[in-house]
Amino acid sequence: MTVETRPSETATAQDQAQEQLSLGTAAARNLATTTKSEPQMQGISSRWLLRKLPWVNVPGGSYRVNRRLTFTVGDGKVAFEKNGSKVRVIPQELAELPLLQGFDDGPALGALADKFVQKEFDPGQVIVEVDRKADHVYLIVHGRVDKVRPAKYEGESVMGRLSDGDSFGGNVLAGADNKWDFTARAVTGTTVLALPHSAYKTVAGQHEALRSHVHKRSTDARKPTNKAGEAAIDFLSGHEGEPVLPTTYADYELHPREYELSVAQTVLKVHTRVADLYNQPMNQTQQQLRLTIEALRERQEKELVNNPEFGLLHNTDFDQRIPTHAGPPTPDDLDDLLSMRRGTKYLFAHPRAIAAFGKQCNKRGITLHSADVDGHHIPAWRGVPILPCGKIPVSDHQTSSIIAVRTGEDNEGVIGLYQTGLPDEVEPGLNVRFMGIDEKAIISYLVSTYYSAAVLVPDAIGILENVEVRPRD
Repeated sequence: MTVETRPSETATAQDQAQEQLSLGTAAARNLATTTKSEPQMQGISSRWLLRKLPWVNVPGGSYRVNRRLTFTVGDGKVAFEKNGSKVRVIPQELAELPLLQGFDDGPALGALADKFVQKEFDPGQVIVEVDRKADHVYLIVHGRVDKVRPAKYEGESVMGRLSDGDSFGGNVLAGADNKWDFTARAVTGTTVLALPHSAYKTVAGQHEALRSHVHKRSTDARKPTNKAGEAAIDFLSGHEGEPVLPTTYADYELHPREYELSVAQTVLKVHTRVADLYNQPMNQTQQQLRLTIEALRERQEKELVNNPEFGLLHNTDFDQRIPTHAGPPTPDDLDDLLSMRRGTKYLFAHPRAIAAFGKQCNKRGITLHSADVDGHHIPAWRGVPILPCGKIPVSDHQTSSIIAVRTGEDNEGVIGLYQTGLPDEVEPGLNVRFMGIDEKAIISYLVSTYYSAAVLVPDAIGILENVEVRPRD
């Protein structure tokens, strides 16, 4: 039997039979000096928020924000508990209503919560109508509601948009003699809880503390104020002759808010054998510290956005929050957001929200311009840079938020807080302290960074909420 030999097999055998004529690369690498990079880290982001916030040194560890006395209080968000199709407002959440703010009588709030009646409205259905008697407090459980009033010439003008957790009519508790100055219309299917004024009177008749609290709050609310709700400063202008001039003073808040510096810390451990023997061409301890500091800075920015006490998302007044018109962020939405404050310096948004806004501009044939920020070409709207911030969360429903800020102490804006001159400081507000060497020859370093953020006046920051970032066809 004859076995045929294929040409490829013959060539392979001949190649193996040939002797190696030069040093192979695998062996040569053992004698070569390898060029190395520093340790790389995927978790490093641009951290625009840390870079663009003006940072104020706080030697005493806390920062007090003194403001003029404010009598009017905007409606806050309320939360609910659900049992099947039935919904009940959490009693303590009623303290978010303007005339109940600061009231903490549990039994009274519980009795009041039981008086709310659940109602359902279809899209387009009117909840309250302008010039009709205002005799209910409304809490929006789910859905979207437009507040409109007749325009000057024809049609309607939108005064505001309400969504889950918002409320209106809170001042009805002070009396049912007023009329609605707007029409509230459901945009989507909407569930509300309604409290008749008569039901409130029944509860107030049984709880003297509730009645007294509402009376005091309503009395304060009737005092003369400016458009920001601050106690008015009386003066006379355009007068002739010698009239008696009014006397006045600027009153201050009795209990101003104080921001204490927060801290992010970790203990870095490095074995002495590594620190002694493996420091060429790079210092192992320095590289470990560099990566640890980068991680701490990432955590710092995340806290500045999301911390419940001082984070920007939680530190924004409810009357400075607006929902989108239809889900995705549109030019109209950003115009509304910018119009709520003077001198907006920056917009911060998740990269997916920026992409969603760009798509809406493309659909309308609008060119999204750019602004130069530290040598980077950044997308901008109306000249305001839209800076990416991946620390702004995207919910499970694929919605996010866009934050608009005015910055600086001199501009009554948003500022970052830190303390400089710390012992063993390696960066402003960050120090590395030697903690010793244990019995296992491991060196320990305490790495700490101290920070917070303060909003000097409410309109220094605003949020566009419920920004839809899911792709659409």
